[in-house]
Amino acid sequence: MAELSEDLARLRIDRGPERRGRAGRWAGVFVGLAIIGAGGFYGWRLLTADRPVDVEVAAVTERAAGVRAIALTGNGYVTARRRATVSSKITGKVVEVNVEEGMAVKESQILARLDDATYRAALALAEAQADAARRAVRENEVRLDEAKLTLGRVAALVKEGVVGQAEFDTAKAQVDSLAARILALREQTTVADRQVDLAKTDLDNTIIRAPFAGVAISKDAQPGEMVSPVSAGGGFTRTGISTIVDMRSIEVEVDVNENYINRVRPEQNAVVILNAYPEWEIPARVITTVPTADRQKATVLVRIGFKKLDPRILPDMGVKVNFLREEGDQSAPAARPVTLVPRAAVRTDNGQSVVFVVTGETVERRAVKVGGADGDRVEVLAGLTPGDRVVVSPPATLAAGDRVSIR
Repeated sequence: MAELSEDLARLRIDRGPERRGRAGRWAGVFVGLAIIGAGGFYGWRLLTADRPVDVEVAAVTERAAGVRAIALTGNGYVTARRRATVSSKITGKVVEVNVEEGMAVKESQILARLDDATYRAALALAEAQADAARRAVRENEVRLDEAKLTLGRVAALVKEGVVGQAEFDTAKAQVDSLAARILALREQTTVADRQVDLAKTDLDNTIIRAPFAGVAISKDAQPGEMVSPVSAGGGFTRTGISTIVDMRSIEVEVDVNENYINRVRPEQNAVVILNAYPEWEIPARVITTVPTADRQKATVLVRIGFKKLDPRILPDMGVKVNFLREEGDQSAPAARPVTLVPRAAVRTDNGQSVVFVVTGETVERRAVKVGGADGDRVEVLAGLTPGDRVVVSPPATLAAGDRVSIR
C-alpha cells in the first residue's frame, strides 16, 4: 500500500514554479505599460506647454483733444421723410413717359401722359350739352318777353270790357309758366357747366405731374402699359409711374436698444459714418426719439438729421451713428487726449482691471486704471500708452508669460 502511494506521488506534476513565472511576466507587462504611459503624458505636457495660444489683438488708440467721447453707437439707414410713388387718379393706357432714373424734377412737372381720346370726347359732349341748355334758356326768355306783352294787352282789353277775366288769367298763367321754365333751364345750365368741369378734370387727370421737387429714383411704367390708382388686372396693370424722393428731407433712422435709450436726448450731437465712405464723419444731431418701443426687437427708433446735406448721401444707405457724450459744461469737448482700449480687452481680477499686453511672442499681465465708456471702448487713465497691443477677449487660462499666436 505504501509503495502504491509513492508511485502516485511520483506521477503528480509540480506547477508551482510555472505559475510563479507567468505572474511575474504579467506584472512586468503592466509595469512597462505604466512607464510608457507616464512617458507619453510627460511628453504631451512638454509639447502643449510650448504651444502658443491663438488670440485676437487690438491696438490701443488715442482720442485727440477737442473730440467728444462717444456715449453710444448704433447702426441704421438713410431715409427720406418725403417720398412718393406717383400714380394716376384714373385707369388708363400710358402713351408718354418723360422721366428717367436719377432725373431731377420740379414741382408740377409732367412725368407722363395717358390716352385721353375718350376724355376729350366726353368733354366735347358736356360742352355741347351746356351750350344747348343756354340756348334753351335764351329761347324761353324771348317767349317770356312776348307773353308779358300779351298779358299787358289783355289787361287793357279787360279794363275796356272787350275781353273777359278768363283770358287775362290765361295770359298771366303763360307768363308765370315761362318764368318757372326759365328758372329750371338755368339750373340745368348750371348742371351742364358742372359736367364740363368734371370732364375737364378727367382730361387733366390723364396728365401725371410731380407732386414736389425731387429726384426720380425709379421708373415703373412704359408707354403702352395700363396704370391704375388701385391694384387691378393682376401683374399686367401698373400702380405707379415713378418714385420721387425729396433729397432735402434726407435723415437717418437708428434702432437703439431700449436699455441704452437713456443716453440719447433731443438735439444731442452725433456723427454719422456711411458704410460706403468709412473715413467720412458727417456732423449730425438727434431730431427726436419716437415715443414707442418695438416689443419684438426691444429697440426704440431715433431720428437723426444731418447738419449739412451732401449729394453723396443717398436713401437706404447703411450707416453707423456715434452719439456724442457731453462733458463738463455739456458743450465743451475734452481738453486733453484720451487713451482708449476695446472694452472686451479689460478683465477684472479681484476688483482690479487688468489687460494682457503682447510683447514679442509672449503676453504681459498689466494692471490698468479705467475711466468712462466711449461706445465699445473704455478710457484708460493709467497703465497703457497709445500703440500698445492688447489681447481682445483673453481666454480664462491665459497667464503672464504665455506664448501667443495672433490670429
